[in-house]
Amino acid sequence: MDSANELLGVLHGLYGAGAVVSPLIATTLITKAGLPWYAFYYLMIGLAGLEIVVTGLCFWSATAQEYRNSVAASSSGGSGGLKEVLFKRPGARVAWLCAIFLLGYVGIEVALGGWIVEFMIQVRHGGAFESGLTATGFWLGLTVGRFVLGFITPRIGEKLAIMIYLPITVGFELLFWLVPQFIVSAVAVGLQGFFIGPLFPAAVVAMSKLLPQHLHVGAIGFAAAFGGSGAAVLPFAVGAIAQAKGVQVLQPIILALLAAIFFVWCGLPRIEKKKV
Repeated sequence: MDSANELLGVLHGLYGAGAVVSPLIATTLITKAGLPWYAFYYLMIGLAGLEIVVTGLCFWSATAQEYRNSVAASSSGGSGGLKEVLFKRPGARVAWLCAIFLLGYVGIEVALGGWIVEFMIQVRHGGAFESGLTATGFWLGLTVGRFVLGFITPRIGEKLAIMIYLPITVGFELLFWLVPQFIVSAVAVGLQGFFIGPLFPAAVVAMSKLLPQHLHVGAIGFAAAFGGSGAAVLPFAVGAIAQAKGVQVLQPIILALLAAIFFVWCGLPRIEKKKV
Protein backbone atom coordinates (compact mmCIF):
# COMPACT_ATOMS: atom_id res chain seq x y z
CA MET A 1 0.00 0.00 0.00
CA ASP A 2 1.29 3.46 -0.88
CA SER A 3 2.02 5.73 2.10
CA ALA A 4 1.30 2.89 4.53
CA ASN A 5 3.18 4.50 7.44
CA GLU A 6 1.43 7.81 6.97
CA LEU A 7 -2.01 6.22 6.70
CA LEU A 8 -1.53 3.92 9.69
CA GLY A 9 -0.07 6.82 11.65
CA VAL A 10 -3.24 8.82 11.05
CA LEU A 11 -5.53 5.88 11.85
CA HIS A 12 -3.69 4.98 15.05
CA GLY A 13 -3.40 8.67 15.89
CA LEU A 14 -7.18 8.85 15.89
CA TYR A 15 -7.14 6.04 18.46
CA GLY A 16 -4.89 8.19 20.62
CA ALA A 17 -7.16 11.18 20.06
CA GLY A 18 -10.06 9.13 21.37
CA ALA A 19 -7.99 8.24 24.44
CA VAL A 20 -7.41 11.96 25.04
CA VAL A 21 -10.96 13.18 24.43
CA SER A 22 -13.01 10.37 25.99
CA PRO A 23 -11.98 10.95 29.63
CA LEU A 24 -12.69 14.66 29.22
CA ILE A 25 -16.17 13.94 27.84
CA ALA A 26 -16.89 11.40 30.57
CA THR A 27 -15.73 13.82 33.27
CA THR A 28 -17.89 16.60 31.85
CA LEU A 29 -20.98 14.38 31.68
CA ILE A 30 -20.54 13.30 35.29
CA THR A 31 -19.35 16.51 36.97
CA LYS A 32 -21.05 19.22 34.92
CA ALA A 33 -24.18 17.58 33.50
CA GLY A 34 -24.84 15.56 36.65
CA LEU A 35 -25.36 12.31 34.74
CA PRO A 36 -24.58 8.91 36.32
CA TRP A 37 -21.21 7.36 35.50
CA TYR A 38 -22.73 4.73 33.22
CA ALA A 39 -24.31 7.36 30.94
CA PHE A 40 -21.02 7.57 29.04
CA TYR A 41 -21.46 3.94 27.96
CA TYR A 42 -24.67 4.88 26.14
CA LEU A 43 -22.60 7.28 24.04
CA MET A 44 -20.03 4.57 23.31
CA ILE A 45 -22.74 2.10 22.31
CA GLY A 46 -24.17 4.65 19.89
CA LEU A 47 -20.76 5.36 18.36
CA ALA A 48 -20.02 1.63 18.08
CA GLY A 49 -23.29 1.12 16.23
CA LEU A 50 -22.44 3.97 13.87
CA GLU A 51 -19.02 2.42 13.26
CA ILE A 52 -20.57 -0.93 12.36
CA VAL A 53 -22.88 0.72 9.84
CA VAL A 54 -20.14 2.82 8.22
CA THR A 55 -17.67 -0.09 8.05
CA GLY A 56 -20.30 -2.37 6.55
CA LEU A 57 -21.18 0.16 3.87
CA CYS A 58 -17.55 0.83 2.98
CA PHE A 59 -16.59 -2.84 2.58
CA TRP A 60 -19.92 -4.31 1.49
CA SER A 61 -18.63 -5.24 -1.96
CA ALA A 62 -15.44 -6.95 -0.68
CA THR A 63 -15.58 -10.75 -0.80
CA ALA A 64 -13.40 -13.60 0.42
CA GLN A 65 -12.91 -14.80 -3.16
CA GLU A 66 -11.60 -11.39 -4.17
CA TYR A 67 -9.06 -11.55 -1.35
CA ARG A 68 -7.97 -15.11 -2.24
CA ASN A 69 -7.44 -14.12 -5.86
CA SER A 70 -5.32 -11.14 -4.84
CA VAL A 71 -2.91 -13.21 -2.75
CA ALA A 72 -2.74 -16.34 -4.91
CA ALA A 73 0.39 -15.15 -6.67
CA SER A 74 2.42 -14.96 -3.43
CA SER A 75 1.25 -18.20 -1.82
CA SER A 76 3.63 -20.63 -3.62
CA GLY A 77 1.50 -23.52 -2.46
CA GLY A 78 1.12 -22.23 1.09
CA SER A 79 -2.28 -21.82 2.65
CA GLY A 80 -1.47 -18.75 4.73
CA GLY A 81 -3.09 -20.47 7.72
CA LEU A 82 -2.06 -20.06 11.33
CA LYS A 83 0.11 -23.20 11.25
CA GLU A 84 2.19 -21.80 8.39
CA VAL A 85 2.39 -18.40 10.09
CA LEU A 86 3.64 -19.78 13.41
CA PHE A 87 5.79 -22.76 12.48
CA LYS A 88 7.10 -22.42 8.92
CA ARG A 89 10.34 -20.56 8.38
CA PRO A 90 11.24 -17.83 7.67
CA GLY A 91 7.85 -16.22 8.25
CA ALA A 92 7.46 -17.72 11.73
CA ARG A 93 10.50 -15.81 12.96
CA VAL A 94 8.99 -12.50 11.91
CA ALA A 95 5.55 -13.35 13.28
CA TRP A 96 6.81 -14.40 16.70
CA LEU A 97 9.31 -11.57 17.13
CA CYS A 98 6.71 -8.97 16.16
CA ALA A 99 4.11 -10.61 18.41
CA ILE A 100 6.47 -10.48 21.40
CA PHE A 101 7.44 -6.91 20.49
CA LEU A 102 3.79 -5.82 20.39
CA LEU A 103 3.09 -7.68 23.64
CA GLY A 104 5.71 -5.57 25.38
CA TYR A 105 4.75 -2.37 23.59
CA VAL A 106 1.03 -2.58 24.36
CA GLY A 107 1.84 -3.50 27.96
CA ILE A 108 4.07 -0.43 28.28
CA GLU A 109 1.45 1.84 26.73
CA VAL A 110 -1.44 0.67 28.90
CA ALA A 111 0.56 0.27 32.13
CA LEU A 112 2.11 3.71 31.83
CA GLY A 113 -1.12 5.38 30.75
CA GLY A 114 -3.11 3.61 33.44
CA TRP A 115 -0.79 3.88 36.43
CA ILE A 116 0.77 7.29 35.82
CA VAL A 117 -1.91 9.18 37.76
CA GLU A 118 -1.40 7.04 40.86
CA PHE A 119 2.37 7.42 40.53
CA MET A 120 2.17 11.20 40.26
CA ILE A 121 -0.11 11.43 43.30
CA GLN A 122 1.77 9.04 45.58
CA VAL A 123 5.38 9.50 44.50
CA ARG A 124 5.48 13.03 43.05
CA HIS A 125 2.86 14.29 45.56
CA GLY A 126 0.77 16.05 42.93
CA GLY A 127 -2.86 17.03 43.23
CA ALA A 128 -5.57 14.84 41.75
CA PHE A 129 -6.36 17.28 38.93
CA GLU A 130 -2.74 17.96 37.96
CA SER A 131 -1.89 14.27 38.14
CA GLY A 132 -4.85 13.47 35.92
CA LEU A 133 -3.54 15.91 33.35
CA THR A 134 -0.28 13.95 33.09
CA ALA A 135 -2.24 10.97 31.77
CA THR A 136 -3.91 13.28 29.24
CA GLY A 137 -0.45 14.57 28.31
CA PHE A 138 0.80 11.03 27.74
CA TRP A 139 -2.07 10.13 25.39
CA LEU A 140 -1.79 13.50 23.66
CA GLY A 141 1.92 12.90 23.09
CA LEU A 142 1.16 9.45 21.72
CA THR A 143 -1.43 10.93 19.34
CA VAL A 144 0.85 13.69 18.07
CA GLY A 145 3.73 11.23 17.70
CA ARG A 146 1.68 8.96 15.48
CA PHE A 147 0.61 11.84 13.27
CA VAL A 148 4.07 13.48 13.03
CA LEU A 149 6.51 10.57 13.14
CA GLY A 150 4.31 8.56 10.78
CA PHE A 151 5.66 10.83 8.03
CA ILE A 152 9.28 10.52 9.18
CA THR A 153 9.43 6.75 9.73
CA PRO A 154 9.22 5.71 6.03
CA ARG A 155 12.07 8.06 5.14
CA ILE A 156 14.53 6.30 7.43
CA GLY A 157 12.99 2.82 7.37
CA GLU A 158 10.83 1.08 9.96
CA LYS A 159 13.56 -1.01 11.58
CA LEU A 160 16.02 1.86 11.99
CA ALA A 161 13.29 4.28 13.05
CA ILE A 162 12.18 2.09 15.96
CA MET A 163 15.83 1.51 16.91
CA ILE A 164 16.09 5.31 17.21
CA TYR A 165 12.75 5.98 18.91
CA LEU A 166 13.23 3.40 21.67
CA PRO A 167 16.57 4.70 23.05
CA ILE A 168 15.12 8.22 23.06
CA THR A 169 12.14 6.89 25.01
CA VAL A 170 14.52 5.18 27.45
CA GLY A 171 16.27 8.53 27.96
CA PHE A 172 13.01 10.26 28.86
CA GLU A 173 12.07 7.31 31.08
CA LEU A 174 15.32 7.73 33.01
CA LEU A 175 14.63 11.46 33.30
CA PHE A 176 11.13 10.70 34.56
CA TRP A 177 12.40 8.18 37.10
CA LEU A 178 15.53 9.90 38.43
CA VAL A 179 14.47 13.57 38.58
CA PRO A 180 11.92 13.81 41.42
CA GLN A 181 10.08 16.90 40.22
CA PHE A 182 6.45 16.96 39.18
CA ILE A 183 6.86 19.23 36.13
CA VAL A 184 9.86 17.29 34.81
CA SER A 185 7.98 14.02 35.19
CA ALA A 186 4.88 15.40 33.47
CA VAL A 187 6.89 16.65 30.48
CA ALA A 188 8.96 13.46 30.29
CA VAL A 189 5.92 11.18 30.22
CA GLY A 190 4.35 13.24 27.43
CA LEU A 191 7.55 12.94 25.38
CA GLN A 192 7.64 9.20 26.04
CA GLY A 193 4.17 9.01 24.55
CA PHE A 194 5.36 10.98 21.52
CA PHE A 195 8.21 8.59 20.71
CA ILE A 196 6.46 5.29 21.45
CA GLY A 197 3.36 6.37 19.53
CA PRO A 198 4.51 5.21 16.06
CA LEU A 199 5.84 1.83 17.23
CA PHE A 200 2.64 -0.16 16.66
CA PRO A 201 1.87 1.09 13.12
CA ALA A 202 5.55 0.87 12.13
CA ALA A 203 5.71 -2.75 13.33
CA VAL A 204 2.64 -3.61 11.25
CA VAL A 205 4.19 -2.03 8.15
CA ALA A 206 7.47 -3.87 8.80
CA MET A 207 5.62 -7.20 8.93
CA SER A 208 3.88 -6.45 5.65
CA LYS A 209 7.27 -5.83 4.02
CA LEU A 210 9.03 -8.86 5.50
CA LEU A 211 6.29 -11.42 4.82
CA PRO A 212 4.71 -12.61 1.56
CA GLN A 213 1.26 -11.22 0.90
CA HIS A 214 -0.65 -14.42 1.63
CA LEU A 215 0.70 -14.40 5.22
CA HIS A 216 -0.25 -10.79 5.99
CA VAL A 217 -3.70 -11.40 7.45
CA GLY A 218 -2.73 -14.41 9.57
CA ALA A 219 0.59 -13.03 10.83
CA ILE A 220 -0.53 -9.48 11.53
CA GLY A 221 -3.75 -10.73 13.09
CA PHE A 222 -1.85 -13.11 15.36
CA ALA A 223 0.74 -10.50 16.34
CA ALA A 224 -1.91 -7.88 17.08
CA ALA A 225 -3.99 -10.31 19.15
CA PHE A 226 -0.96 -11.65 21.02
CA GLY A 227 0.24 -8.11 21.59
CA GLY A 228 -3.18 -7.04 22.79
CA SER A 229 -2.91 -9.50 25.65
CA GLY A 230 -0.18 -7.25 26.99
CA ALA A 231 -2.89 -4.71 27.78
CA ALA A 232 -4.34 -7.18 30.29
CA VAL A 233 -1.31 -9.07 31.59
CA LEU A 234 1.32 -6.39 32.16
CA PRO A 235 -0.83 -3.71 33.87
CA PHE A 236 -2.18 -6.46 36.14
CA ALA A 237 1.37 -7.55 36.94
CA VAL A 238 2.38 -3.95 37.67
CA GLY A 239 -0.64 -3.60 39.95
CA ALA A 240 0.17 -6.79 41.84
CA ILE A 241 3.79 -5.72 42.37
CA ALA A 242 2.75 -2.16 43.26
CA GLN A 243 0.37 -3.46 45.90
CA ALA A 244 3.23 -5.31 47.56
CA LYS A 245 6.14 -2.90 46.95
CA GLY A 246 4.52 0.45 46.18
CA VAL A 247 3.69 2.24 42.94
CA GLN A 248 7.29 3.46 42.61
CA VAL A 249 8.09 0.10 40.99
CA LEU A 250 6.32 1.37 37.84
CA GLN A 251 9.39 3.11 36.43
CA PRO A 252 11.98 0.28 36.67
CA ILE A 253 9.42 -2.11 35.19
CA ILE A 254 8.73 0.22 32.25
CA LEU A 255 12.47 0.72 31.74
CA ALA A 256 13.10 -3.03 31.69
CA LEU A 257 10.27 -3.58 29.20
CA LEU A 258 11.60 -0.84 26.90
CA ALA A 259 15.03 -2.47 26.90
CA ALA A 260 13.51 -5.90 26.27
CA ILE A 261 11.44 -4.89 23.24
CA PHE A 262 14.46 -3.03 21.81
CA PHE A 263 16.50 -6.24 21.74
CA VAL A 264 13.53 -8.21 20.39
CA TRP A 265 13.20 -5.70 17.54
CA CYS A 266 16.91 -5.97 16.74
CA GLY A 267 16.33 -9.66 16.01
CA LEU A 268 14.20 -8.92 12.93
CA PRO A 269 15.72 -9.45 9.48
CA ARG A 270 16.88 -6.49 7.45
CA ILE A 271 14.02 -4.86 5.56
CA GLU A 272 14.83 -4.51 1.87
CA LYS A 273 13.62 -1.25 0.37
CA LYS A 274 12.38 -3.01 -2.74
CA LYS A 275 9.72 -4.82 -0.65
CA VAL A 276 7.12 -2.07 -0.68
